[in-house]
Amino acid sequence: MRTVPLLESRHGNWQWRQPRAASDQELLRAHSRDHLARIANAGQDFDLDTPAHSNIDFYARQSAGAAMEAARAAIDGKRAFSLMRPPGHHAMRDRAMGFCYFSNIALAALDALTIAGVGDAGPRPATTATGRIERVAIWDFDAHHGNGTEALVARNEKIMFASIHQYPGWPGTGTKSFANILNFPVAPYSPRSKHVHYAEQALEKLLEFKPQLLLVSAGFDAYKNDPITQMTLEREDFTTFGKWLADVKIPTAAILEGGYSDELPQLIEAFLNAWDS
Repeated sequence: MRTVPLLESRHGNWQWRQPRAASDQELLRAHSRDHLARIANAGQDFDLDTPAHSNIDFYARQSAGAAMEAARAAIDGKRAFSLMRPPGHHAMRDRAMGFCYFSNIALAALDALTIAGVGDAGPRPATTATGRIERVAIWDFDAHHGNGTEALVARNEKIMFASIHQYPGWPGTGTKSFANILNFPVAPYSPRSKHVHYAEQALEKLLEFKPQLLLVSAGFDAYKNDPITQMTLEREDFTTFGKWLADVKIPTAAILEGGYSDELPQLIEAFLNAWDS
C-alpha cells in the first residue's frame, strides 16, 4: 500500500505494530461457525465485489485482529489507526459482501466490551467502577452504509452506531434510525457543507451517549474524486474529521474501511495528521 511509505516519510516518530490474526473464539462473537468455515475454505467468489482470493482467510483474520488491537491500544491510552484491508463494515453474521469478510469494527467493539481491565502495558484507565468498558460508540463516515455493523450491533444497549453515507447508493440500506442506530443518508452530489454538518451531528449524538470508547470506521470514498461514489468531500474535510477526534477526550481508535481514489494515501495522512495535532 502506498500509504505506508508516505506516512513513514512524513511521520518518523509514529509507532508501528504488526497485526495479529483474530481467533475463532473472537470471530464467533459476531459470526457463525458456518461463516468462518466458508471463509476458510473459499472455493468461489462470494459476490461480484467479494472474491475468494488465495489466503483470504489469513488476510481477513489479520485485519480483524488489527482492529481489535487498535481498540485495545486506545483503551491503554494511545491513539491508534488500523491501516489494514480487507475492510469490514459490510460483512454480516453469515455473509461476506462489499469487499468485506469479517466485521472488523463490530468485532473490535464486542472485544472491548468483553476483555478484562488489564492490558499488556499494565492496568487500563478505570473507565467504570469495575475498570471495564461498558459503552462503545461507532462513528462510520465511509461513503457506504455500514449495513453489516448495523446488523451486528442493533439493539445492543452497550453500543451506539452512527453512519453517514450516500443514499441512493449501494447497498441501498440505512434510510432510517432506530433504537441504538443513527443513520444519516446524504444524497449524491450534496454540498460539502451539508455532508460535513451531518458528520458533525452524528459525532455529537454519539458523544451524548457518553461512550468510554469511540471507534471510527474511517472510509475515504466520500472524496470528490473517488471512482465508485458520487460525493463531494475535499481533502480538508477529512482534516476536519481528524481535528474533531483530536478534541474528543475519550479513548479513540480508527479502522480503515473504503477509499479507492489515487489520492487515498494523502487523504489518510491528512486525517491522521490532524488527529495527531
